[in-house]
Amino acid sequence: MSNTANENSKEVEKIIEQTKNSDQKIYPILKPGNWVGLKAGALSNTLIPAENGAEVVIAYGMDTPDNFVFLTQKHLETMDGQKITSEAFENLGNYEAELEFVGSLDNKAVATNGNDFSSEIILSKAHMLKAHAMLDAEELLVSIPRRTCMTIISRDVDEETMNKFAYLHNFTWEDDSFGNAPITNSLFIVKEGTIVGHIPL
Repeated sequence: MSNTANENSKEVEKIIEQTKNSDQKIYPILKPGNWVGLKAGALSNTLIPAENGAEVVIAYGMDTPDNFVFLTQKHLETMDGQKITSEAFENLGNYEAELEFVGSLDNKAVATNGNDFSSEIILSKAHMLKAHAMLDAEELLVSIPRRTCMTIISRDVDEETMNKFAYLHNFTWEDDSFGNAPITNSLFIVKEGTIVGHIPL
């Protein structure tokens, strides 16, 4: 066995040990399709497919006392995959995320920023239905260019607001100054609280 393979194996064993006795909650976490964790065997589901795999994936992780740990294929030896997924989404649905109107977009947008799972809120039907109600909109456009960021507008908003929204998305996508991991340079279309498509930018 090569040193690298041996090191990877030891790293996976360490991760298993860290999570084995953890009572921390599991959450879904959005990652780009080229995320290095996928090569290390991280558990994931495809959110946006691509020709060579995925553009965006949903990974699963838990906040242990030492650090944030992603679940890997190895965890399936001791944990049930469906239970991991259902528990993660249930925890996300119960996650407290305040949607607030965005003054710089004339209160025609709502956002939640700065929390660990702000961007993942897009996966929660309950939270998205709240956004529909706040914006009185049948269809939403959702911007989650990076982790901990999410801004939402009605799909039929006026052109000026749409342009500002697109500018803010692009600015956040290009801005790495806060160190928030990138997710995707696309806007998601949400209807009845569920993602129904995306628009690559």
